[in-house]
Amino acid sequence: MLDDFLWRAALGGFGVALAAGPLGCFVVWQRMAYFGASVAHTALLGVALGLFLAIDLIVGIAVTCVAFALAIILLQQMTDLSSDTLLGILAHAALALGIVTLAFMDGVRLDLLGYLFGDILAVSRADLIWIYVGGLLCISTLVAIWRPLLAITVHAELAQAEALPVLAVQLVFTLLLAIVIAVSLKIVGALLIVSMLIIPAATARPFTRSPEAMAVMAAAIGIVSVSGGLYASISWDTPSGPSIVVASSVLFLVSLVARRSK
Repeated sequence: MLDDFLWRAALGGFGVALAAGPLGCFVVWQRMAYFGASVAHTALLGVALGLFLAIDLIVGIAVTCVAFALAIILLQQMTDLSSDTLLGILAHAALALGIVTLAFMDGVRLDLLGYLFGDILAVSRADLIWIYVGGLLCISTLVAIWRPLLAITVHAELAQAEALPVLAVQLVFTLLLAIVIAVSLKIVGALLIVSMLIIPAATARPFTRSPEAMAVMAAAIGIVSVSGGLYASISWDTPSGPSIVVASSVLFLVSLVARRSK
């Protein structure tokens, strides 16, 4: 019989995998891995905001991630700087500001390693509610915008010529990414969250023939990675977040070998 904290850890990881898998497919297709990493870097600023306002930290993180995503989209329209340059400037500025702000908060004891690398074994019932509410919101919204988002991913100019709301759809997708990153922070941490988006999707890509099949397989691979990482963490007393990423990376390497052997 598994202890309650193990059930919560597994359920939390599965919830993140179900939402991150399909979204990660679009991250891979649109080559947005750096964007996801940049949004994740703002998480510590969200933690500082949550502590300062005395609100749930997940709410603070979600607000900060969404604000960062909106700021990037707005600045892309206002400046001629490349997206990578804007992402690099804002992400590291937000990370540094978050750390400096936390340093000024006397009497606040915070497990920074838990936010940087995750602590899935400390997932609470409240965390599960946030994960599944956020995940359900993201999945249902992704289903609603699936076809236009897919059309934009294949050929943005053609989609715009067909009068699809390209900017609006991309904005919604960006917000979904920010929400998933925010609710996933406790699972693998700010520095590793992008792995939950891109590794399962990249692993599934060679073995599927349709976008829908790839999304489903990516979610399944994410669940297997969480299960394997949790087992390794419990068996060998290794950090849970990095163990999940290692398990996911092993599956990716196996997929490469299997692909080459065909």
